[in-house]
Amino acid sequence: MRRLHAINYALYLIGCDVLLTLAALHTAYLVRVYLPIGVSLAPSLIPMSRAVYVAAVSIWLGIFLLVEAYNPRKTLRVHEELQRLSLASGLAALTFAGFLYLTVRDLPRLLFIYFVLLNTGLILGHRTALRLAFRYAGPRMRDMERVLIVGAGALGRMVARQIRTLEWTGLKLVGFIDDDIKKQGTLIEGIPVLGRSGDIVSIVRNHGVDEVIFALPLRAQSSMADTIRVLYTLPVSIRVVPDLVDLAISKTTVETFEGIPFIGLRDPAIDGFNRLLKRVMDIVLATLLLLIVWPLMVVIAIAIKVTSPDGPVLFKQPRVGENGRIFKMYKFRTMVPDAEAKFDQVVRRLPDGTVIHKHKDDPRVLPIGRILRRLSLDELPQLFNVLKGEMSLVGPRPEIPQMMEHYQPWQWKRFSVPPGITGWWQVSGRADKPMHLHTEYDLYYIQHYSLLLDIQILWRTIWVVLRGKGAY
Repeated sequence: MRRLHAINYALYLIGCDVLLTLAALHTAYLVRVYLPIGVSLAPSLIPMSRAVYVAAVSIWLGIFLLVEAYNPRKTLRVHEELQRLSLASGLAALTFAGFLYLTVRDLPRLLFIYFVLLNTGLILGHRTALRLAFRYAGPRMRDMERVLIVGAGALGRMVARQIRTLEWTGLKLVGFIDDDIKKQGTLIEGIPVLGRSGDIVSIVRNHGVDEVIFALPLRAQSSMADTIRVLYTLPVSIRVVPDLVDLAISKTTVETFEGIPFIGLRDPAIDGFNRLLKRVMDIVLATLLLLIVWPLMVVIAIAIKVTSPDGPVLFKQPRVGENGRIFKMYKFRTMVPDAEAKFDQVVRRLPDGTVIHKHKDDPRVLPIGRILRRLSLDELPQLFNVLKGEMSLVGPRPEIPQMMEHYQPWQWKRFSVPPGITGWWQVSGRADKPMHLHTEYDLYYIQHYSLLLDIQILWRTIWVVLRGKGAY
């Protein structure tokens, strides 16, 4: 969105949230007085002064501003807006409860509950209605932000795909510019290549371009400066997408050091408050699960020792973790004691050279191991890896070091977050799809990470485990 539109949109949301908060509080008051639930109260017994209304609006508005719930760039995706609004509503409710405890203790608790539920529902409903309206009217908007991409290579196509998914916000991709003669006059991603870099001035003017995005490979960026100088004479915004995709592990971070900009290529993709929430959830849930399943783990250990006395109960295997760090992952042993030495005997290569190291008829798996694998019970000891901080409950599966030589540079992005016991890859097919052949599942998780997504994956894991699909 254009800056002016973004500001106007934020002001509109603020005004609506103020009105919705006031309406929710007054409606909660009426419901508490006239709905026959709880002790009957006369209106005069409920201290609904102006100060209560002012405090409610101030707290909700302040918290929403604090978590940037009015920043369109932070709430473009549905899950991003839902996460931000849920967090803001929860914090505002707790703050308002504290205010009432210190000031207006006589306000009925049922009225407070009515208010929080009504206000949350109204705000979420309003934002949902806006999204539906934007999605319907977005492509029909007259005053759209017209975007031109310089570079029709892999990087440019990736930018184009993202812009196409956001057309409902008022973005309109008019075309590409590329100096490759073979691309002239063709359609790429359904978008025309309008000309070469030397034609950029006439193209910008003829198509009413508002924003030019440079998405060029590193080898072509040396010639970009002259084109940018020409664009400075035109009323367009200019943005540059650095071609660090093949080098970066995932999302880059930008910070300044004594006025010098630094771009971080291997910083954690999940950091700050999200990292703290994820770690707290890992510790709490892993501890609870261990307290529940420890008797089952004892039974499994005995069964392994009885059926295969020559080897250990636990299998400790080197795995690749966050940022490529090697750690020892714990599992119940499901294979013969010398399984690692027979690794080369079971690796298969497809006709195209693709390496497959995991399949249903692996002769190294013990009979008890097949049962444990089908029910995913062999993964239970990894709860100790979670408590140690080497793994998370949810994340990309940790790869074995032997497979790293088969990874392409772009696939290393999956190591920018802590590895997990379960993840988006598992709930979308599990071991039917080898990790290194379906990295896009892990990249989707990294790009769309949220605490709600983690909870969704954990919930879906239960059904995947019960079905036993792909577990071998």
